Formats: sequence, C-alpha cells, structure tokens
Amino acid sequence: MEPYRIKVVEPIPQLTRQQREEALKRVHYNLFDLRAEEVTIDLLTDSGTGALSAAQLAAGMAGDESYSGSRSFYRFHEAVTELTGYAHILPAHQGRAAERILFNTLLEPGRIVLANTHFDTTRANVELSGAEARDLPCAEARNLDSAEHFKGNIDLDALSRTLDGPDGSRVAMVVMTITNNGGGGQPVSMDNLKRTSALCRRHGVPFFLDAARFAENAWLVTRHEPEYRDRTPRQVAEEAFRLADGCMMSAKKDAIVHIGGFIGLNDPELAQRCELLLIATEGFATYGGLAGRDLDMMAQGLTEVTEPAYLAERADVAAHLAHRVRSAGVDIIEPPGMHALYLNAGRLLPHIPAHHFPGHALACQLYLEGGIRSAELGSLYLGEEDEDGNPTKSAPYELVRLALPRRVYTRSHYDHVGETLAEIAKRADSVYGFRIVEQSPILRHFRATLEPVPVHG
Repeated sequence: MEPYRIKVVEPIPQLTRQQREEALKRVHYNLFDLRAEEVTIDLLTDSGTGALSAAQLAAGMAGDESYSGSRSFYRFHEAVTELTGYAHILPAHQGRAAERILFNTLLEPGRIVLANTHFDTTRANVELSGAEARDLPCAEARNLDSAEHFKGNIDLDALSRTLDGPDGSRVAMVVMTITNNGGGGQPVSMDNLKRTSALCRRHGVPFFLDAARFAENAWLVTRHEPEYRDRTPRQVAEEAFRLADGCMMSAKKDAIVHIGGFIGLNDPELAQRCELLLIATEGFATYGGLAGRDLDMMAQGLTEVTEPAYLAERADVAAHLAHRVRSAGVDIIEPPGMHALYLNAGRLLPHIPAHHFPGHALACQLYLEGGIRSAELGSLYLGEEDEDGNPTKSAPYELVRLALPRRVYTRSHYDHVGETLAEIAKRADSVYGFRIVEQSPILRHFRATLEPVPVHG
C-alpha cells in the first residue's frame, strides 16, 4: 500500500471523445501543446509533477528569501553536501540550466561527450556548445525483451577503445545518467560506475553523473546487485556520487519538487568558472534562480526520496502498471524501471513506417481513447528527413514513454491506462500515422506541428 495518506485532492478533467478530438486538432497533433485541463491522466513527464509532502510544505513556509546568504541556501547546501560529498554546490533553477552552465564552461567546438545515453535536452546542450554527443550504451540494452537488470550501463569496452583511440584526446567528459532515461529508464550498476570511474581517472577525463533519478537507481542496485543487498538506498547513493568528479541534477525528479536543480563539483577552478556564469545568467550563487522556499523544499525532498518505504511503493506501482500493460497485449522495454514504462509502439503498430512516427501515433491514440498524455521516444524525437520529407535517419526503436509522477496517481488511475491500451490493441491496425508540417531545427518534438496520414496512405 502507499506509505502515506492523501491530505489534499484536486479534481481531474473528464472530457468526451469529441472534445479530445477537437483539442488534438487545435494543437496540430502535438501533445505538448494541450492545456492541462484537457488531460485526464498526465504521464508526459515525471519532472516537477510530483506531490509535495506535508514536511516539504512546512519547510517551504520557513524559507528565507534574502537575496544573498539566506538560511535556506545553507540548509540546502548542507543537505546536498552530506548526500554527495562534493566540495562546491551551485543551485540552479532546473537540470537543463545546470547542464548549460557546466557544458558552456567545460566544452568547446570539436570536443566529445561520451555517455551511456544522452537524453534530449542534454544532447541539445552539448551540441549547442559545438561539441559532439556520443552514446555508448551496453550491448544488453539492444534487447528490449531481456530481463537483464542493468541495461542502463555504459559499454566499457567501447569507452576504453574511445579513450585509447584517436578520438581520446577530444573527449572532454564522460556522463553517466542514472537511471538511463534515454535507454528505457534502466539502472546502472555500481560495478559499471566503479569501472567507468577508474577508466576516466586513468585517462584524466572528468566523470560526471546526471543524477536526476539517483535514488531510484540506488533502490534497483539494492534489489539486484548482490554486493549491495544489505545496503540502504542512501548508502548506495552516497557511494555513487563519490565515484564521480561532479554531478548535475534536475531536482524536479528525485528531490520531488516542482522546480530546482544543482551542480556539484570538486574542482575549485571549474566551480569558480561555473559560478561566474551562474551569476550572470541564473542568479546569485546562493539562490541560482530559485526562491528560498524552493531550496528548503529541495533539502527536505532529498531526505525523503531515499526512504525505503517510499522507493518500494514506487517500484510496486511501476510493476502494477507493467502487469496491466502486458495483459493488454502491449510489449514494453523489460524489465520495467521505476520512473516510467516504455511501450514498444513499433511492434504494436508495424503497419506504420518509421517516417510516419508509430510512437507518436500511439501517443495520440492514448489521448483520444482515454485522455492520457504521454511522450514519444522514436523517430519524431530522433529521426531526420530531407527537404522533401524523405526519411534519412530513423530511431532504433519506436517507443512511447509513460512517465509516472511521484505520489500523484493511484493504482486505479493506472488501471485506466491499462484498459485504454487494451482497447487500442484490439484494433491496432486502424491506428494512423502522421507527417510533419512544420518543425524547429533542434528538439523538434517539442514544437513540431503534424497532420494525420490515413492508414496505408
């Protein structure tokens, strides 16, 4: 059962099928542009969408809004320092701001960033700096159906070859995303982190964690890595942070807040350079674009998120939804993670070619049928076309991510998701694809406008 009581409730919208059809047409079939009041179950993201605890709200009420040196900053600083062990902590208003500051300080054109898998905004921030984002997922990640527990790992052989090879001198940093959001929400083992850390130190390459979901990664380590079965999630997380030279974090995930993030660093010279850019673009170094109450709620959230009861329930909810999805006849990336389930839209909708975006088609159908908003992670996200609309690059897999907000929805809400998918699966061959009408040069899935393509059209 949930390890909490529900103290405040909010009604959720209940629209008719016709209302949803009209809404989808109005936004040119881009789910990001739907109004919140047009969505019944919102699984678009787990970022900043969680429910605050009573203790977090109480901490926020004690927030000190002084411009410089607030009490809230020092409470936040102490909490993050105890967790991570890093010597320098810089608050930022969210994870992509932390990425931008770190990458703009550390990267330059021609350099390479290696990762287990870059997520969309991370890749964009690397490329905006003129550097190359290169993914090195482990071989096990290519089998979406296998029960391997640590498919979020980096390919250590590929990492070693790259660092030893002709591109080795161009590698500016290695980033490990825990859990691996771009790789199906799969965890990274502590053994893989240790070996990556050793390789980076041998080659003098900075090693960073993208730690947005560090607590969920730590929980899965305690479940599936024998050496750590007697450790607490907090102990695993503390060890993981200390294997790296620093981290960037979107606190909107595993600090369970609506806004916030930070950079943690050991290198004093790099920290000073990042701090100067932070002050120029985000805010003074003791608030980083955040209110004092946000800093206090982050500090409290970072304590709550490693509680075993909280993490066990979150894993159980993901497993419950996974069971309902499988029962509906829809495949997912196995094993299910904790922050999201990834539906195999390409397998469910084989009649829709990659350049007509089967993942996006399934996401739109989920909204039409059940008012469920989700996110495509397929060829709309990763693909490319020439000026005539002909595909030049497709995603390796056509996926839909169902992200699970923290402490927001109950099992009956997720039962509705499973029932909706079951109805779609019964007539999957009637689902139609889409073509792009307009798109932006980067992160096109956020702003693209689309139109339907009839089945077999």
